[in-house]
Amino acid sequence: MNGPDLYSDSWRRLRRNRLALAGGLVVVSLFLISFLAPWLAPYDPAFIDVTSVLEGPSPAHPFGTDTLGRDVFSRMIWGARISLKVGFVAVGLATLIGIFFGAVSGYYGGWVDAVVMRFVDLMLCFPAFFLILAVIAILEPSIWNIMIVIGVTGWMGVARLVRAEFLTLKSREFVLAARALGASDRRIIFGHILPNALAPVLVSATLGVAGAILTESALSFLGIGVQPPTSSWGNILTEGKDNISLAWWLSLYPGLAILVTVLGYNLLGEGIRDSLDPRLRE
Repeated sequence: MNGPDLYSDSWRRLRRNRLALAGGLVVVSLFLISFLAPWLAPYDPAFIDVTSVLEGPSPAHPFGTDTLGRDVFSRMIWGARISLKVGFVAVGLATLIGIFFGAVSGYYGGWVDAVVMRFVDLMLCFPAFFLILAVIAILEPSIWNIMIVIGVTGWMGVARLVRAEFLTLKSREFVLAARALGASDRRIIFGHILPNALAPVLVSATLGVAGAILTESALSFLGIGVQPPTSSWGNILTEGKDNISLAWWLSLYPGLAILVTVLGYNLLGEGIRDSLDPRLRE
């Protein structure tokens, strides 16, 4: 099966996967909500109204208000932007680092491969979340620091995937032909092998976005993530924890948002993986 037929078949099989389509709908909805936040949010997410502290859901405030009288619905909508930004920037950084190390390791092999893989093994020895906690505790908590730290500590899986693909592809005929024609290593790596090795990377990145969103929410919940007054689903959950007996809506709505978003990315990632798996072809 050639390239165009392969991708058209994968797209056809992805469209028949209802769970993957449901996940894709969640992802597209998150994009739209993030983009349209200034028009969708009925209130300024930072507006404080001391006369409306901890009001339950009502027509004026569909998701209730928080301890400062801020509209939770508006803060949830703007918090979707934070989740999207963290997910894509962190995973984008992790993917770039993983592609570089994986490509160099798989293409050159020998002692280069040994050194890179031992470094990957060393990074995997540290529990990722506790490493992130340690770094964030040293640095000033900010959205950019969180994205960079999540990205820098999450590239090892991508590196292993890319290395495995390069080990398989570098002995193929098209690579041997390019080398015989005098193509440079850089051209062979980035022009010939890498485009054919991106399918598993795409799946890993899709699943990685869900993990990055979950990590950011956990950090914000612990108070070392996104800092107020910037709204995020994690710091709304923190207020819910402190007022669980008085304001159930502060825990329910951000918790559901995180659950649905992570589930959506996971379903989409699993669907893409299944559609690209040659063992499942008819």
